Amino acid sequence: METSLSLPKASTAAEREAVADLHRVGFSYGGDPVLHEISLLIRRGDFLGIIGPNGSGKTTLLRILVGLLQPSFGQVRLFGADIRDFTEWQRIGYVPQKAVAFESRFPATVFEVVVSGRSGRAGLLRRFTDVDRDAAERALDTVGMAAFRDRRIGRLSAGQQQRVFIARALASGPELLLLDEPTVGVDPDAQEQFYSLLRRLNKELGTTLVLVSHDIGVVAQEVTQLACLNRTLVFHGSPEEAMRSGALAQLYREQSWVVAHHH
Repeated sequence: METSLSLPKASTAAEREAVADLHRVGFSYGGDPVLHEISLLIRRGDFLGIIGPNGSGKTTLLRILVGLLQPSFGQVRLFGADIRDFTEWQRIGYVPQKAVAFESRFPATVFEVVVSGRSGRAGLLRRFTDVDRDAAERALDTVGMAAFRDRRIGRLSAGQQQRVFIARALASGPELLLLDEPTVGVDPDAQEQFYSLLRRLNKELGTTLVLVSHDIGVVAQEVTQLACLNRTLVFHGSPEEAMRSGALAQLYREQSWVVAHHH
């Protein structure tokens, strides 16, 4: 029987198979190249930060990974399957940019928003079951928002809304969670709670994370892998290697970045 929130357990190094594998991927908008020759391997248990200047293709790359855009050329594999044949989308959670840009009078409750994340499993026309509702409750508990289940989503702070949308993405029990600029508009205290939640998802629950962000210093402290993107892949490796290699300086044409070691 299906468990209500079957988040993956932490895996050993020997089990760290490819979750996503991009080979020479390119993408153009109307003939204007946005991504060129991107080859990137994301393994189970990675916490990958993707950084780069505005217009570098970060959001486009995430949208390709979740099947919203088709690459102009190259190959994308998800969990070993060609993305064109991939059907198990409940294994992937996605929190897009501006997910929290809510009008205060928006009528949905927190619980209604979170349980809607089960539609990938339930099917858009099927009614939500007790299993779906239990999964939504567990996801809310995971992000510390269970006490707000009946509140209108538009009446929450930006940080609270962000946690609700992570819960929505978690409701289907994803093995891979992608987040696009999730801390924009979120105050510093809420950001610390947010990164604490991501650490728990990654280290305790074994969720593979991909985070696009402009918060270079913070991201480099949090992630285990860093991808520097500027239409092409400038660097992929550990944050410490990025510092030693000068990849950040190359990416932003800055001379000095002070980044704490990964904790």
